[in-house]
Amino acid sequence: MNFILIIGPPAVGKMTVGQCLSELSGYKLFHNHQSIDFTLQYYDWGTPEFKSINEGIRQLMFRTAAESKRLKGLIFTLVWAFDEKSDWNYVEELEQKFVENGWKFYIVELYAPLSKRLVRNTSANRLLYKRSKRNLQKSTKNLRALENSYQMSSKGSLENRSNYLFVDNSDLTPERVSKLIFTHFKLK
Repeated sequence: MNFILIIGPPAVGKMTVGQCLSELSGYKLFHNHQSIDFTLQYYDWGTPEFKSINEGIRQLMFRTAAESKRLKGLIFTLVWAFDEKSDWNYVEELEQKFVENGWKFYIVELYAPLSKRLVRNTSANRLLYKRSKRNLQKSTKNLRALENSYQMSSKGSLENRSNYLFVDNSDLTPERVSKLIFTHFKLK
């Protein structure tokens, strides 16, 4: 059983690559906006209630999947703020949960410059699956704010991990990136 964590800044293509990798591998995709957009129907972003429900959904999914033998693989997407200790802890705990249950844990970091991500922010696929991104003015403003507030690239800090792959997907199709991931980690 394999857990693939796809990380990168907003609108880099995590979900779209995850969709392609899911088709290629047969692994299930749980993209981060599935819990976010569900919770936003009830509570505003950042409120204690939002945080509790959003993380509650994720932890229920992770615990159930890690303990189950019914999935051959799970793909999850995440924006990792590398300058936030809490994000490092989150990923470490996530990895531990799956590894303790016999899973292999892989990290794929996607990169594309802000100019590319601003274009991708308006893609039909993104808007179809991420309800909270449909207000393009607000979404673009948020994308720029996050870019200026957090370090969303590892800047090489993960390169010594054997379970890690960095992909500059600026000019690669999601299908090509998913094939790179599949081949690099020798997935079945």
